[in-house]
Amino acid sequence: MTFTKSLSVLGLALPLALAPLAQAFAADVSVETARGEATVAAKPKTVAVFDMAAMDTLDALGVTPAGRPDKTYLKRLSHLQSATPVGTLFEPDLEALAGLNPDLIIVGGRSSTKYDEVAQVAPTIDMTIGTDIVNESRARLKAYGEIFGLQDKAKALDAALETKLEKVQADAKGQGDALVVMTNGPKISAFGPGSRFGWIHQAIGMAPAAKDLSVAPHGDAISFEFIAETNPEWIFVVDRGQAIGADEQKASDTLDNPLVAQTSAAKEGHIVYLNASDAYIAGGGYQAMMEMLTEVDKAFEASSVKTSAN
Repeated sequence: MTFTKSLSVLGLALPLALAPLAQAFAADVSVETARGEATVAAKPKTVAVFDMAAMDTLDALGVTPAGRPDKTYLKRLSHLQSATPVGTLFEPDLEALAGLNPDLIIVGGRSSTKYDEVAQVAPTIDMTIGTDIVNESRARLKAYGEIFGLQDKAKALDAALETKLEKVQADAKGQGDALVVMTNGPKISAFGPGSRFGWIHQAIGMAPAAKDLSVAPHGDAISFEFIAETNPEWIFVVDRGQAIGADEQKASDTLDNPLVAQTSAAKEGHIVYLNASDAYIAGGGYQAMMEMLTEVDKAFEASSVKTSAN
């Protein structure tokens, strides 16, 4: 497939080079995206990525993007700093992107609103991951495997994720209910099933400690009194400030409160601070998902050991 690429920069239409001849004769593949089925050229050589979950999954597959957001946020992706910055997670640098002349652009989540703009530069797919985070993460992994000719590796990674899920689900049985909260400095919000952090309930099987929580992106604003009244057996915490590198009060300091200390979760040592960047920035990325599941399972295992000892 041959694509003519053009971009309006400073009011001028700048024609870009056509895809390399080898790319033009590459077989096409059809994959599921956040906007439905899309057809792209297989095994693209030059890829620009504007989504950290996508970067994380591609890295697990061994795919190195040529273009990346200005910040990688995740320490394990620091080796990708050598890729060309082509904008932020929210705003593409269209001139830099045009200069890269990519064969494929991947947007998702925060960058998905810029789909139409970057699609003027090169074929673009929207790989946003919604609230069914685990299943959608697996679907994206499969799609990337098909696009880059790495189907066998994608299947192996998916099998490892399935094994991890089964282990965590088994260890979660009998552990009680949970409340998922996000801190933003001194502010706290709660998330239930169907929300961006609802995988704790949906994928792991833990009952929500609070009913009828909003599925809005920012959750429901709550107070320390709410946490005390809800009295969850487990509290899972996402620290937004830490995730974005803000100079904010840490989640552990925010939750160091007499009312929180009264909860069963606090008394039993069942407050789990998830890796903030994995949860908030790269949610749905393959490695992020595996790391968070490992964190949760270690907490369950420690709790079981403590219970057995008593």
